[in-house]
Amino acid sequence: MTTDDLDLHGVRHADVEVLVEEHVLRHTPPFSIITGNSSTMKEIVERVLERHGFKYMQSVHNLGSITIL
Repeated sequence: MTTDDLDLHGVRHADVEVLVEEHVLRHTPPFSIITGNSSTMKEIVERVLERHGFKYMQSVHNLGSITIL
């Protein structure tokens, strides 16, 4: 985990979209967003990334993490 990574553990789904949007617009990729195993959390994160045109991939080493390229 780097200082630019965002860990969403403990964050309510209702708060995720704003946090992710603020984070991705303030930091320069590459960095990771730790979603945990929640499919809803992953869907919210991916929706924000796609809305802003970010390229991303599921982390190879941690299925609960999305890497922004």
